[in-house]
Amino acid sequence: MTNHKEILRLKKLGLSNAEIAAACCCGRNTVTRTLKRASETGLNWTRVQSMSLEEVYSKLFPGSEDRVQYRMPDYEQIHREMQKSGVTLSLLWAEYCDQCRAAGELPYQSTQFNKYYADYVSKTKATMHLEHKPGETMQVDWAGQTAGITDTDTGELIPAYLFVAVLPCSGYAYVEAFQDEKQEAWISAHVHAYQFFGGATRILTPDNLKTGVIRNTRDDTVINKTYRELSEHYGTAIIPARPRTPKDKAFVEGSVGVVSTWIIAALRNQQFFSLTELNEAVSEKLYAFNHKPFQKREGSRAAAFEEEKPFLLPLPAAPFELALWKVATVQYNYHVSVDKQNYSVPYSTLSRKWMCA
Repeated sequence: MTNHKEILRLKKLGLSNAEIAAACCCGRNTVTRTLKRASETGLNWTRVQSMSLEEVYSKLFPGSEDRVQYRMPDYEQIHREMQKSGVTLSLLWAEYCDQCRAAGELPYQSTQFNKYYADYVSKTKATMHLEHKPGETMQVDWAGQTAGITDTDTGELIPAYLFVAVLPCSGYAYVEAFQDEKQEAWISAHVHAYQFFGGATRILTPDNLKTGVIRNTRDDTVINKTYRELSEHYGTAIIPARPRTPKDKAFVEGSVGVVSTWIIAALRNQQFFSLTELNEAVSEKLYAFNHKPFQKREGSRAAAFEEEKPFLLPLPAAPFELALWKVATVQYNYHVSVDKQNYSVPYSTLSRKWMCA
């Protein structure tokens, strides 16, 4: 089901119809139709913020019935089949039609089938030069290599993981080391990156790791709840990179490699005994990285960032705070226990489970 509520939220952020379509995994015609109906019915993000998806749909399209849906072919599988000798699009379309009829679904006609395949090849196989607008996108990822912290008791080298955030327009980067790659570190890294840049971008492009993106397919994108709350707090939209498509994150992929050289390799002969000590050294190397002159043009990442910074969205009054949720059972004394603290609840909830933050 199309998330009409999310379409209205992203429109309020100022995203284009194409960007909204990419974030909501729907067609641009769907976005255009939704925004037109919202204008006709006087709906906007402020009015629908507290509504459910079903309520928003019923107000946008009262009395409408579900329209007939065509089955979208699996073009990744089709492209693999096309590599085999003797296989043609006509043959694959005929097989696709047979599968649809067997499942009681409607197939696309051959012309539409072929067009969608051409679009798939164009998007996934062609290399395009992307011009990034200032303040539009922040791309994030974990570096593949790790740094090390020496255990003062055992002398063991404990791995530290580097978070990298890049503004592709200027190339300005932020790097911070964490003890793990879990959700708390992932969210904290984003908050620190926004504070470092002094603003937020309209679009956030992460990789498809589970702490941020639960599922990202051609037909459906499910963002982690906490990650989605962070994006709403900073007024940004999350558009994950397509799976197995590093070209979607070319700048951050390239910067990760440079970070590995400038920071991890440069610190390889130094010994650190705490995460704080490591991050101080990382900060020094990061400053040198951002202020290093470009090789093929004048200036540096820091100089280019000064021109980009005015286009960033202002930060909210307070930074995002990570909430940890726990399911607790109400005991016979009408209390729930959270972090060794007891909290009273209504007696009518005895033996029920409560969601606590």
